[in-house]
Amino acid sequence: MEKTLLSLGHGYSAAYLARRLLPKGWKIAGTTRDPDKFEAFHAQGITPLLWDRDAILPWLENASHVLVSAGPTDSGDPTLALLAPDIAEHAHRLDWLGYLSTTGVYGDAQGGWVDETAPLTPTTERGRRRVQAEAAWSAIPDLPLHIFRLAGIYGPGRGPFSKVRDGTARRIIKSGQVFSRIHVEDIAQTLEASMEAPNPGTAYNLCDDDPAPPQDVILHAASLLGVEAPPEVPFDEADLSPMARSFYAESKRVRNDRIKDDLQVTLKYPDYRTGLAAILAAERTGQ
Repeated sequence: MEKTLLSLGHGYSAAYLARRLLPKGWKIAGTTRDPDKFEAFHAQGITPLLWDRDAILPWLENASHVLVSAGPTDSGDPTLALLAPDIAEHAHRLDWLGYLSTTGVYGDAQGGWVDETAPLTPTTERGRRRVQAEAAWSAIPDLPLHIFRLAGIYGPGRGPFSKVRDGTARRIIKSGQVFSRIHVEDIAQTLEASMEAPNPGTAYNLCDDDPAPPQDVILHAASLLGVEAPPEVPFDEADLSPMARSFYAESKRVRNDRIKDDLQVTLKYPDYRTGLAAILAAERTGQ
């Protein structure tokens, strides 16, 4: 059977997965709400689809695999709002469906470790929406659902370098604060590994081996660039947006043993130091 991926909400992480699959003969269609992105999708070898049921349905009817990247809003999961009956109808014939969630579903562990067996006790509205969305997807009978709980995503074009360069980066200090993160290429390789060895009903944490305080990452980025470190700013004095402030409401270290043990994943970037060095090296060589 021809392998066909329908990528719903085709964005940053999905694009890196597509780069791995296209050379292996996969057919891929990705949705967008922006027709201006069609040309870029075509250039990448992706068939662009508008976020419209009539456009998506022929691909859903023929897809072997589905990746859902579109996150929930205050009105619920947008994919299920558009396609729930259709997904339920075709659930039994899919080989794999991946849903990209977030480690925010675990809430605040006060810097402690969590794995996939930890209770889902989110403290932010974003986290609560994700828990509800995970439950809604899990309730669809016969769906080969795989949930991927992503830590903070970084990679080429998405990381601390631009803010350090333009002088807007700050080292915000909150005692005990620690985050887990994951390089986008490691997201892509883990998704592919799951597609090659489906285990429906499983949740996977996607994060590297080195949870770290955010100020340490900024400091290291400045060091790599050879520039002065941004100033330290106490959290209580930081002028943060509500969204940015909410990230500091939770502190946890996330375990990734399951992707290593069950999917045999070897992280390409096991910590932020190797990841940032690779991003900078690629920038400087124009790759």
